[in-house]
Amino acid sequence: MKKKQKTILENKAHKDTVFRMLYREKKELLELYNALNGTNYTNEDELFVTTLEGETLLNMKNDVSYIFNDELNLYEHQSTPCPNIPLRDLSYVASIYREQVDISKTYKTIPMTIPTPRFIVFYNGIIPMEDEKVYKLSDMFEKKTDHPELELIVRVLNINEGHNEELLKTCKTLRGYSIFVSKVRKYIVETRIKHGKDDEEFFCLSDASRKTIIAEAVNKAIDWCIYNDVLKEFFQEYIEEASRVSILEYSAERHLQAIKDEGYDIGHEDGLNEGISGAVALLKDMGLDSSSISKKICEQYHITSEQANKYLQ
Repeated sequence: MKKKQKTILENKAHKDTVFRMLYREKKELLELYNALNGTNYTNEDELFVTTLEGETLLNMKNDVSYIFNDELNLYEHQSTPCPNIPLRDLSYVASIYREQVDISKTYKTIPMTIPTPRFIVFYNGIIPMEDEKVYKLSDMFEKKTDHPELELIVRVLNINEGHNEELLKTCKTLRGYSIFVSKVRKYIVETRIKHGKDDEEFFCLSDASRKTIIAEAVNKAIDWCIYNDVLKEFFQEYIEEASRVSILEYSAERHLQAIKDEGYDIGHEDGLNEGISGAVALLKDMGLDSSSISKKICEQYHITSEQANKYLQ
């Protein structure tokens, strides 16, 4: 069943996120698995990383995935509610099975077994959401049916402070990430006010000026985490990379929201199309690859990956 395992640490070419960085190591992945499942497994060597790094024929890239305990776990992180995630996850899981399974064996009469897939999204956006939400692939079907012949169910877990407290209490790494994100957002507001900019003025700043404010907030949040022993070892070891990817991530998030709002204000499809096209151009200038850009505009504009690809051509 298992082919050569990919080591995420070996691949430095992709544009990372703090969430992906935190779960590079098997130790943290196993901690998260135990917290989600109420288990106490300790053997990290039994965990087999399958995260897609954009190196396959279809150039697929997901956040985190691994095989453990006969399960294929696919984890995504999102800061925007996205009901299209089941279709994305369908593409991800198909790519992973394609890599891990000898397709020639599917033609034989002997039944095969494959790891049971499980799909989870960790949500920490500012739009209010309940502790847990479920998205189904069948909800996306144009023609509804009571008995879908293809289904994929995604659990969305809100990891903002005040939500899923038992999970965050059990998983120290996830709790630390939740606190870090909260601090970044708090310090962005404080830094913006310190510079005498309201929210609208902040969006109207030049890219360089806006990024300066975000960088100040991100670095202040990292310093706070180190001082208060929140992901202390992680930030001490990866402080430069964590700062860089956080600045990029929050700059892109703010840019996308501003462009999206402008597109909706115009009030017609052409305006939204212009907004998405502008977002794609912006993210390309910021150094993101096609896979990362596709993912971000899918989340922000609630479109499918197929629709997103049209803007990338």
